[in-house]
Amino acid sequence: MPRAIWSGNISFGLLNVPVKLYSAVSKKTVSFRELREGDGSRIRHRRVAEEDGEEVPYDKIVKGYEITPDNYVIMSREELSEIDPEKTRAIEIKDFVDLDEIDPIYFDHPYYLGPDKGAERAYQLLVDAMEEQRKVAIARFVLRNKENLAAIRPMNGALTMATMRFHDEVVSPEDLDDVLPEKAEKIDKRELDMAKQLIESLSTDFEPDRYEDEYRDKLLALIERKAKGEEIVSAPTEEAQPTKAPDLMAALEESLAAVSGEELAEGSGSKPAKAKGKSAKSTAKKPGGSGSSRKSRSKAKSKAKA
Repeated sequence: MPRAIWSGNISFGLLNVPVKLYSAVSKKTVSFRELREGDGSRIRHRRVAEEDGEEVPYDKIVKGYEITPDNYVIMSREELSEIDPEKTRAIEIKDFVDLDEIDPIYFDHPYYLGPDKGAERAYQLLVDAMEEQRKVAIARFVLRNKENLAAIRPMNGALTMATMRFHDEVVSPEDLDDVLPEKAEKIDKRELDMAKQLIESLSTDFEPDRYEDEYRDKLLALIERKAKGEEIVSAPTEEAQPTKAPDLMAALEESLAAVSGEELAEGSGSKPAKAKGKSAKSTAKKPGGSGSSRKSRSKAKSKAKA
């Protein structure tokens, strides 16, 4: 069972709620060790001085901030510790806002907040009040000598907290080359309607377990095969060829026809018929206008698994 990594208090007004902090994710990254080819000896990395290649003890290392090439402002550990944020145990709520007002680009790492012993009633009060008000708390707290901005919200009867990026850490698309498109010709209304129709036909409920890390699965399978002594023959890789910009109207019509054909094949057992324009629209939606056929297929698959 995961252990709490931090404990403190949520504070707003005169109310304090003792809580414990738990990581909300368990990363499944496949890790490798660096080994010497031939005998499998472990590779060790040492801290060496660039000037003479000699190893430098940890207590002889200082930090430097480069202000111009090869010109540094040297900071000692003592100087840095003097400006460390105060090691408080408070998660101090500053504001309550609507969740829709926060762009997801600001969210960083997710956590759960659980009640500490004896704080169950105060914790439940905060959960219930925030659920009824449909608000998110914006707070500050210190974790590992770093001050963090965070968003706290209720979810399934518990409090979640996501650390947030500060506003000057988020890059505007206007500051990047080739992100915002150059001024193009006005989009044709028929193209726009078909694009919206295609989005609608592919819309469904978000079910996280439908999405797997396919690369990790392939990597683990490869490791297992090699561990069993199987000889692996690599297939030659082909260089990706540059593709021409698509004809928007043709691509939209072909996409809608493909979606409509798939639905006809699944729904009636008959040979799929190609549909374009309005006919594609009529077959792309779920009967009754209450959502997409993809959504119904997803639910059907869930029932079949059950």
